[in-house]
Amino acid sequence: MRHAIRLTIAFALVILISGTSWAYRDYFTPEQKQRLAGIQTVLVGIVTMTDRGPVEAGPIEDLVSLRLSELGYTTVTDSSKPHDAVLRVKCEQRKTWEGTVVAGGDADLPDAPARLWKGPACQLTYRLGKLKVQWHKEVRTEYEDSVVAAKAANAGDPGQYAMTTLRGLLNQYDFPVLLAAEWGQGERLLELLDRPGLNEMRKLRIISVLGEMQADEALPRLKQALRNKNLAKQAAVAIGNLGRDGIPLLVDILKNAKDPELQAAAAKGLGRVGGLAGDPRVVPPLLAMLDPPGGIDMRIQIEVAWALGKMPDKNSIEPLETLYAKMLSIRDPSNRQLQELKEALNWSFKQVEGCIEGC
Repeated sequence: MRHAIRLTIAFALVILISGTSWAYRDYFTPEQKQRLAGIQTVLVGIVTMTDRGPVEAGPIEDLVSLRLSELGYTTVTDSSKPHDAVLRVKCEQRKTWEGTVVAGGDADLPDAPARLWKGPACQLTYRLGKLKVQWHKEVRTEYEDSVVAAKAANAGDPGQYAMTTLRGLLNQYDFPVLLAAEWGQGERLLELLDRPGLNEMRKLRIISVLGEMQADEALPRLKQALRNKNLAKQAAVAIGNLGRDGIPLLVDILKNAKDPELQAAAAKGLGRVGGLAGDPRVVPPLLAMLDPPGGIDMRIQIEVAWALGKMPDKNSIEPLETLYAKMLSIRDPSNRQLQELKEALNWSFKQVEGCIEGC
């Protein structure tokens, strides 16, 4: 049970912390994007290999099909039947490397294929017609030597033990959500978000992905999520990814919310708007909360400081420099928040000063 909880948290963090690089979808032509948006039937191709050779793929095939159906996709396993895309899942007791991504893509993300990993892994790729797309994901076991792991678990055949473990990982890794986002099908994610009984962790994943997609239709749902204390912080950050439309709401949260962590998330969201849209409207409200009279929670200051560095503005130079000098006069090495604030102020001051001089 404890192991399952660790895995769930790990896969959630892959999405919540690292983000996902949707920008490379510009690689597709308008016609291809239209085809992606229309994907409904997916041909599922499963390869399961152990040291003894191929093994029964049915359990993993059934799981992948079931998980895709959760988002309303139809799956087929016969290539002669009509389909819109091909999802290939290759699970191996000892992973073999399949080469590098041609350009861009997800190569730097935590769930990207690991070059040096030789233990059990499942690699997920898809094709659109004859086009093998840059999307390439991987789930890996915690152990690299399945023989040793199976023996320690008194589990019998190492190959079967590896396949069982990998099936469990695929059951927790939210590849259907990532595929729906990759294909630009935000409406499927919104429908899933509204589904009764959906657990909070998965809601957080979906909210994060919707923000990364910059799906404008997600804004009303993200506003609703702000009313849920368990989802509000991630929703505020996700709203920042939606661009200019989210600025008024984020400013209101930053100024008026009673929860410092939510205010900090709003500041982070405004920083993302500044970085993505280059909108100078984010600067004045951020400066107002950098070091206001009467003081402010340092968690908010930290995110405000980071945010100002993402939208360089000459009006930020003096406030950043002044607060940085003030913080340098405080000596408290054990105060982690203080150290992080100093780091944020120093970085942002350099970003703003350098950009004003040479951007």
